[in-house]
Amino acid sequence: MQDKSRIIIGIDPGTNVLGFGVIRVTGRKAEFVDMGILDIHKEKSVYSKLQQIFKTVSEVCRTYHGDEMALESPFYGKNVQVVLKLGRAQGAAMIAAMEQGIDKIYEYAPRRAKEVVTGNGAASKEQVSLILQKTLGVKFDGSYPLDATDALGVAMCHFYQTSSPLSGVDSKGDWSKFIKENPDRVK
Repeated sequence: MQDKSRIIIGIDPGTNVLGFGVIRVTGRKAEFVDMGILDIHKEKSVYSKLQQIFKTVSEVCRTYHGDEMALESPFYGKNVQVVLKLGRAQGAAMIAAMEQGIDKIYEYAPRRAKEVVTGNGAASKEQVSLILQKTLGVKFDGSYPLDATDALGVAMCHFYQTSSPLSGVDSKGDWSKFIKENPDRVK
Protein backbone atom coordinates (compact mmCIF):
# COMPACT_ATOMS: atom_id res chain seq x y z
CA MET A 1 0.00 0.00 0.00
CA GLN A 2 1.36 3.42 -0.99
CA ASP A 3 1.49 6.06 1.76
CA LYS A 4 -0.79 9.00 1.03
CA SER A 5 1.22 12.15 0.51
CA ARG A 6 0.43 15.51 2.03
CA ILE A 7 1.52 19.00 1.08
CA ILE A 8 2.82 21.33 3.78
CA ILE A 9 3.05 25.02 2.98
CA GLY A 10 5.40 27.03 5.17
CA ILE A 11 4.97 30.77 5.53
CA ASP A 12 7.43 33.32 6.89
CA PRO A 13 5.08 36.30 7.20
CA GLY A 14 6.44 39.76 6.71
CA THR A 15 5.10 43.20 5.96
CA ASN A 16 7.83 43.89 3.39
CA VAL A 17 8.82 40.40 2.27
CA LEU A 18 6.78 37.25 2.78
CA GLY A 19 8.44 33.90 2.17
CA PHE A 20 6.74 30.65 1.25
CA GLY A 21 8.06 27.10 1.04
CA VAL A 22 6.29 23.95 -0.10
CA ILE A 23 7.18 20.34 0.67
CA ARG A 24 5.52 17.03 -0.17
CA VAL A 25 5.53 14.44 2.58
CA THR A 26 5.08 10.75 1.88
CA GLY A 27 5.38 8.56 4.94
CA ARG A 28 8.52 9.71 6.73
CA LYS A 29 10.12 11.34 3.70
CA ALA A 30 9.90 15.00 2.74
CA GLU A 31 10.72 16.36 -0.70
CA PHE A 32 11.21 19.90 -1.90
CA VAL A 33 8.46 21.24 -4.17
CA ASP A 34 8.93 25.01 -4.42
CA MET A 35 9.64 28.21 -2.56
CA GLY A 36 9.63 31.91 -3.23
CA ILE A 37 8.83 35.35 -1.90
CA LEU A 38 6.34 38.14 -2.22
CA ASP A 39 8.23 41.45 -2.20
CA ILE A 40 5.83 44.20 -1.14
CA HIS A 41 8.23 46.72 0.34
CA LYS A 42 7.32 49.27 -2.37
CA GLU A 43 3.61 49.14 -1.49
CA LYS A 44 2.74 52.23 0.51
CA SER A 45 -0.60 51.21 1.98
CA VAL A 46 -0.68 48.68 4.81
CA TYR A 47 -4.03 47.46 3.50
CA SER A 48 -2.66 46.93 -0.01
CA LYS A 49 0.14 44.87 1.51
CA LEU A 50 -2.35 42.70 3.37
CA GLN A 51 -4.40 42.27 0.21
CA GLN A 52 -1.27 41.20 -1.71
CA ILE A 53 -0.40 38.72 1.04
CA PHE A 54 -3.92 37.28 0.91
CA LYS A 55 -3.86 36.96 -2.90
CA THR A 56 -0.39 35.42 -3.04
CA VAL A 57 -0.94 32.90 -0.25
CA SER A 58 -4.31 31.97 -1.80
CA GLU A 59 -2.56 31.33 -5.12
CA VAL A 60 0.16 29.21 -3.48
CA CYS A 61 -2.49 27.15 -1.68
CA ARG A 62 -4.48 26.69 -4.90
CA THR A 63 -1.44 25.88 -7.03
CA TYR A 64 0.01 23.24 -4.70
CA HIS A 65 -3.24 21.93 -3.18
CA GLY A 66 -1.93 22.36 0.36
CA ASP A 67 -3.12 20.09 3.13
CA GLU A 68 -1.47 21.88 6.06
CA MET A 69 0.12 25.25 6.73
CA ALA A 70 2.91 26.05 9.14
CA LEU A 71 3.57 29.69 9.96
CA GLU A 72 6.36 31.39 11.75
CA SER A 73 4.72 33.18 14.67
CA PRO A 74 5.54 36.79 15.50
CA PHE A 75 8.05 37.03 18.29
CA TYR A 76 8.18 39.67 20.96
CA GLY A 77 10.78 42.28 20.23
CA LYS A 78 11.53 45.75 21.47
CA ASN A 79 9.01 47.30 19.08
CA VAL A 80 5.44 46.21 19.77
CA GLN A 81 4.27 47.84 16.52
CA VAL A 82 6.40 45.40 14.53
CA VAL A 83 4.76 42.45 16.31
CA LEU A 84 1.31 43.85 15.56
CA LYS A 85 2.16 44.33 11.86
CA LEU A 86 3.54 40.81 11.61
CA GLY A 87 0.41 39.50 13.29
CA ARG A 88 -1.70 41.17 10.61
CA ALA A 89 0.41 39.58 7.87
CA GLN A 90 0.12 36.22 9.57
CA GLY A 91 -3.67 36.66 9.89
CA ALA A 92 -4.00 37.47 6.18
CA ALA A 93 -2.05 34.29 5.35
CA MET A 94 -4.20 32.20 7.71
CA ILE A 95 -7.46 33.47 6.23
CA ALA A 96 -6.15 32.83 2.70
CA ALA A 97 -5.33 29.23 3.67
CA MET A 98 -8.73 28.68 5.27
CA GLU A 99 -10.47 30.14 2.22
CA GLN A 100 -8.65 27.53 0.13
CA GLY A 101 -9.79 24.69 2.38
CA ILE A 102 -6.70 24.32 4.57
CA ASP A 103 -7.99 23.96 8.11
CA LYS A 104 -4.83 22.53 9.63
CA ILE A 105 -2.77 25.60 10.50
CA TYR A 106 0.14 25.51 12.94
CA GLU A 107 2.44 28.15 14.38
CA TYR A 108 6.08 27.82 15.34
CA ALA A 109 8.29 30.37 17.04
CA PRO A 110 11.29 31.35 14.89
CA ARG A 111 13.72 30.01 17.48
CA ARG A 112 11.85 26.69 17.68
CA ALA A 113 11.82 26.25 13.90
CA LYS A 114 15.58 26.88 13.73
CA GLU A 115 16.20 24.51 16.62
CA VAL A 116 14.18 21.70 15.06
CA VAL A 117 15.79 22.11 11.61
CA THR A 118 19.40 22.80 12.62
CA GLY A 119 19.69 21.75 16.26
CA ASN A 120 20.45 25.36 17.21
CA GLY A 121 17.72 27.89 17.97
CA ALA A 122 20.16 30.73 17.34
CA ALA A 123 21.21 29.47 13.89
CA SER A 124 21.63 32.04 11.15
CA LYS A 125 19.41 32.17 8.09
CA GLU A 126 22.38 30.96 6.05
CA GLN A 127 22.81 27.93 8.32
CA VAL A 128 19.11 27.07 7.97
CA SER A 129 19.44 27.29 4.18
CA LEU A 130 22.52 25.06 4.14
CA ILE A 131 20.92 22.38 6.34
CA LEU A 132 17.78 22.40 4.20
CA GLN A 133 19.82 21.92 1.04
CA LYS A 134 21.59 18.93 2.55
CA THR A 135 18.43 17.45 4.10
CA LEU A 136 16.28 17.81 1.00
CA GLY A 137 19.05 17.01 -1.48
CA VAL A 138 18.61 20.18 -3.50
CA LYS A 139 20.90 23.06 -4.37
CA PHE A 140 19.66 26.60 -3.92
CA ASP A 141 21.54 28.59 -6.52
CA GLY A 142 21.39 31.89 -4.65
CA SER A 143 18.25 32.99 -6.49
CA TYR A 144 16.18 32.07 -3.44
CA PRO A 145 16.07 34.82 -0.81
CA LEU A 146 16.55 33.77 2.80
CA ASP A 147 12.91 34.61 3.59
CA ALA A 148 11.97 31.76 1.25
CA THR A 149 14.34 29.31 2.93
CA ASP A 150 13.03 30.42 6.34
CA ALA A 151 9.51 29.53 5.16
CA LEU A 152 10.76 26.18 3.90
CA GLY A 153 12.36 25.69 7.33
CA VAL A 154 9.01 26.28 9.04
CA ALA A 155 7.42 23.66 6.77
CA MET A 156 10.22 21.20 7.61
CA CYS A 157 9.87 21.99 11.31
CA HIS A 158 6.20 21.05 11.07
CA PHE A 159 7.07 17.86 9.20
CA TYR A 160 9.57 16.87 11.91
CA GLN A 161 7.17 17.76 14.71
CA THR A 162 4.33 15.71 13.25
CA SER A 163 6.34 12.71 12.05
CA SER A 164 8.56 12.11 15.06
CA PRO A 165 7.47 9.40 17.47
CA LEU A 166 8.78 11.71 20.19
CA SER A 167 6.73 14.74 19.15
CA GLY A 168 4.79 16.06 22.06
CA VAL A 169 7.17 14.43 24.54
CA ASP A 170 8.57 17.03 26.88
CA SER A 171 12.08 15.97 27.76
CA LYS A 172 12.17 18.53 30.59
CA GLY A 173 9.04 17.19 32.28
CA ASP A 174 8.90 15.70 35.71
CA TRP A 175 7.73 12.26 36.79
CA SER A 176 4.32 13.37 38.10
CA LYS A 177 2.45 12.47 34.89
CA PHE A 178 4.07 9.02 34.78
CA ILE A 179 3.24 8.38 38.43
CA LYS A 180 -0.35 9.52 37.94
CA GLU A 181 -0.84 7.31 34.87
CA ASN A 182 0.93 4.27 36.40
CA PRO A 183 -0.02 4.04 40.07
CA ASP A 184 0.45 0.28 40.09
CA ARG A 185 4.09 0.61 39.03
CA VAL A 186 5.05 3.09 41.75
CA LYS A 187 5.24 2.06 45.41
